[in-house]
Amino acid sequence: MNEEHESKVNVDEIMHKIREEVVKRRNYSQSKRFTYQSSVPSIQNHHNATIELIQGLLKNAQLRSEIRTKWPDNLNKFPFKVNKNIQKFILKLLNFIFKDQREVNYNLIRALQESVALNRQLIEQIASLRIDRRLVDMETQLKKMDERFGTVYSRVPNIDDSLNNIDNYVNSWISSFEKQLNAVTNQEKQLEDHLKATDTRLQWMDDRLNRVDTHLQGINEQLSNVNYHMQTTDERLQQMDNRHLRNDNYLKNDLIQQKHLLMMFLEEAKRRLPEPFDQQQLRTFVNEEQHLLDSLYTAFEDRFRGSREEIKNRLTTYIPYIEKAIAATENAAILDIGCGRGEWLELLTERGMKSSGVDINTTMVQYCQERGLDVAKEDGLLFLRNIEANSLAGLTAFHVIEHLSLQEFISLINEALRVIRPGGIVIFETPNPENLIVGACNFYIDPTHRNPIPPPTAQFLLENRGFSHVQINRLHPMTDNHGLDNQFLKDILLGCQDYAVIGWKS
Repeated sequence: MNEEHESKVNVDEIMHKIREEVVKRRNYSQSKRFTYQSSVPSIQNHHNATIELIQGLLKNAQLRSEIRTKWPDNLNKFPFKVNKNIQKFILKLLNFIFKDQREVNYNLIRALQESVALNRQLIEQIASLRIDRRLVDMETQLKKMDERFGTVYSRVPNIDDSLNNIDNYVNSWISSFEKQLNAVTNQEKQLEDHLKATDTRLQWMDDRLNRVDTHLQGINEQLSNVNYHMQTTDERLQQMDNRHLRNDNYLKNDLIQQKHLLMMFLEEAKRRLPEPFDQQQLRTFVNEEQHLLDSLYTAFEDRFRGSREEIKNRLTTYIPYIEKAIAATENAAILDIGCGRGEWLELLTERGMKSSGVDINTTMVQYCQERGLDVAKEDGLLFLRNIEANSLAGLTAFHVIEHLSLQEFISLINEALRVIRPGGIVIFETPNPENLIVGACNFYIDPTHRNPIPPPTAQFLLENRGFSHVQINRLHPMTDNHGLDNQFLKDILLGCQDYAVIGWKS
């Protein structure tokens, strides 16, 4: 261990470094001395410049103390400009008067010049004395430093012993630390092995959990499919229940109508027997026979017309027109011809508007009355003829005019113009034959439709019978374009399926 320490700590090498440090410090002192010496000329130059300035001032003063022989140029102007002989006389007079003063000035200038020369010599001597004093001080300081370095050199052996003791202590501490480090390394290795084993086990568990998760996901998908099928089945069952309920209602209504007709026939037969039926009784039977298909047509409406919510959403587009008409007619009522299932009347009632309806279908009238709507069972034209003139805010008929003949349609327009107040409105909605699919096919799905009415025809009839500001609103375009890119084909095949003709009474 001592050998290793001797190889690491060499006293001769330390002393050599100390000596090099002393030499460096001496060189530094000499460089400082030279620096100081180099600064001395700068100080002397400053003093020399001051002395030269003073000498220049003295020289100027000496020139001014000499005898003046020339008349000053600034006195050659009026009123000082005089004859040259007079100028010479004045100059001689002044020179005589100031003769003693010139001698005094001249002596003072000579004395000052001698003083300046003596000051210059003194400055040079002082500078030399300062340099010598500085050198003496530097030598003294160097001697003191040599003494200090000698003291340090004498203490180096003691330092070497201390370093040996420190080296022994450090070596023993390093040995102990190495043993502890080896123990920690072994523990770290054991811990690393344990962590590897744990990581392997966790990886195995993760793979197993992934398999379980995949299996659960498959089960979840299967349950979702089962749930979807159950929902689909529930919906289908609900649809079937609704269909059966409607069919039950239709059959019930049919049975009620047939029972009513049969009872009426039997009552009439009892009153008339043994006499035969007259023409009035037979006409009554015929009129009642027309209602045998009311339940069938109600089922037809439910199948092809659309749900109540869908129809109500479509009809909301007319609310602003009705509000305007009611405001212009002092809150008069709205009459709906052919009110059907009552969606429009229900929409008006929800908004607090007075409204009533009329329909010839017994089943639909009964359905509306069960919902609390004001609906009468009667032919629409006959009902209108019994209404007072200028009593309504508006008259509406949705998908009614396509069931009428031309004469009936004109009569409906005439009666509407009679019963509506000035400022009131009439609204007729009907299938739009401008859409070829509607005009050539969909229009005839309802076997009770007569003929499609083109928009210009309906507009002309309203204007011709007396309505003003008649307009056509095209409604409900088809949503599926069926892959068509040509705009013309889209317009004639996929355009608006319905339109409304709207007129105002002036």
